[in-house]
Parts: sequence; C-alpha cells; structure tokens
Amino acid sequence: MDRKIKTLIVDDEPLARRGLSVRLADFPQIQLLGECHNGNDAAAKIIELQPDLVFLDIQMPGMNGFQVINYLGEQGHPLPIIIFVTAFDSYAIKAFDVHALDYVLKPVDDKRLELAVDKVSEHFKLQSEEQQKYKLASLVADFTGDDCEDILRNLAEGKPINMSQYPDILAVKDGSEVTRVSIVNIKWIDAAGDYMCVHSTDGTHIMRSTMKELEDALDPRLFVRVHRSAIVNIRYVTKMVSHISGEYHLILSCGTELKVSRSNRDKVKSMVGV
Repeated sequence: MDRKIKTLIVDDEPLARRGLSVRLADFPQIQLLGECHNGNDAAAKIIELQPDLVFLDIQMPGMNGFQVINYLGEQGHPLPIIIFVTAFDSYAIKAFDVHALDYVLKPVDDKRLELAVDKVSEHFKLQSEEQQKYKLASLVADFTGDDCEDILRNLAEGKPINMSQYPDILAVKDGSEVTRVSIVNIKWIDAAGDYMCVHSTDGTHIMRSTMKELEDALDPRLFVRVHRSAIVNIRYVTKMVSHISGEYHLILSCGTELKVSRSNRDKVKSMVGV
C-alpha cells in the first residue's frame, strides 16, 4: 500500500491495549494513532482522528463495542473498518466472518492477528465507504432479523441501529471447534467454576463465560435466573414445587430439579405463571 492504515485500539484493559499495540508495531502498513480505554472515549476519538481501522473491544463498561458503532451511525459519521476484539466466543463470530468484519480473540494470537491485518489491507484497497456500510448493515440484520435495506435507510437518515434482539444460536467453542447450539433447545445452564454447562436437548456443552454474560445474551422472555449459578428456559419447566421449609424448586420436563433462590423467587413465579 502507498499509505499507512491509520489505526485506533479500543479496550478497557490496559494490558490488552499494550499487548495489541506491541504486536501491531510489527506491521509496517499500520500507523497507530492511539488507544482508547472505553466506548465513550472511542466514539470521540474516531470522530476526531478519523482512523481507517479500529480494533474494537466488544465487552466494555458504559458503551460496548456495538453501541459505539450505533453512536457513530446516529451521528452520521463514516464508519472505519472494524476488527472486533473479544475475550469469549459469542453467537456473533460466524456473522463477522460472513460479512468480512473480522474478529480476534483475547489473548491475541500472532498468526490470527496477521491474517486479520492482511484481510484489512486487501479490503482497504477495494472497498468504499458505502460497501463498508452495507457489510455493517448485513451484520446488524443477522442480529436483529431486520431487512438490510431498511437498516441502510435508517443509517442514511441518521436513525439509530436496533441491536435489541436476541440470538437464535449460541456458539460454543471447544478447542478448534465451534458448536452451534440452538437457543430454543437449551433447557438450563449452570455454573461449574469458570465454565458454564449448557444443557441442551442434544447433550451438554461446556463453554468459558460468566453467568452474567449469558444472562445478558439470552431473551429474558424465555430464560430466567433461578439462582446465582443457574438459568432456566421456562419452556422446559413443568412444575414449581414449594417445600415445608419455604423453599421452591422447579421441575423440568427432563426430570431435573433446580432450587429457586429467595431473591429470584417472585420473578420466577411470575414467569411460570404461579
């Protein structure tokens, strides 16, 4: 390339920012403009510095990565090329691949980063701003189920992008393999140390995540937190049983019995229709 790719790093973790900065120094085509420690700072710096490329963390306090993109769309600001950065596998990863909006997993692997930068270098030569906007609209359409053309029209009119829908698929990574688990087939999820056990109709899948991350990703109309270490799909609840001790337990269609904590009791009773 004749000119450098002006690049911005956005991550709330100082070590992650530093590590990515050091690795990017090995790529002569990259010109690092700076680092941002949260979504608000990122939105302001993107508008001010107009980078070509942004390594954008997904999970951040305040504005997350998707909300940064949404804000830029509301402001009518041209979108840079985005490489999402995530510490855990989410249902969106496949969509990133399909729509050429790349991703890297933390901790960043050198070879994976090289592939991502090479992809950006090639796309940077070929793609116009409108093509980038179309790919973003296609990605959002995958999340929301909205029509891609409607999303593009909203972007052109400065309207916010709707990111409020929930996924149909949960991507569970096991080594080099990713299993796509249908959300409707998940019966319940419980914690096992730093891992989550996703109990589905096709078996149990283990993934590294937190209960809060999964709770935020699942449709609250279907999934309810029954205990600090358990989430249940109410479609698989057949009974809610009260004991002499005052405790409540849920009985699932598969026969599994789960205790309901006091703090979650009222919400659970409301959702199961008690």
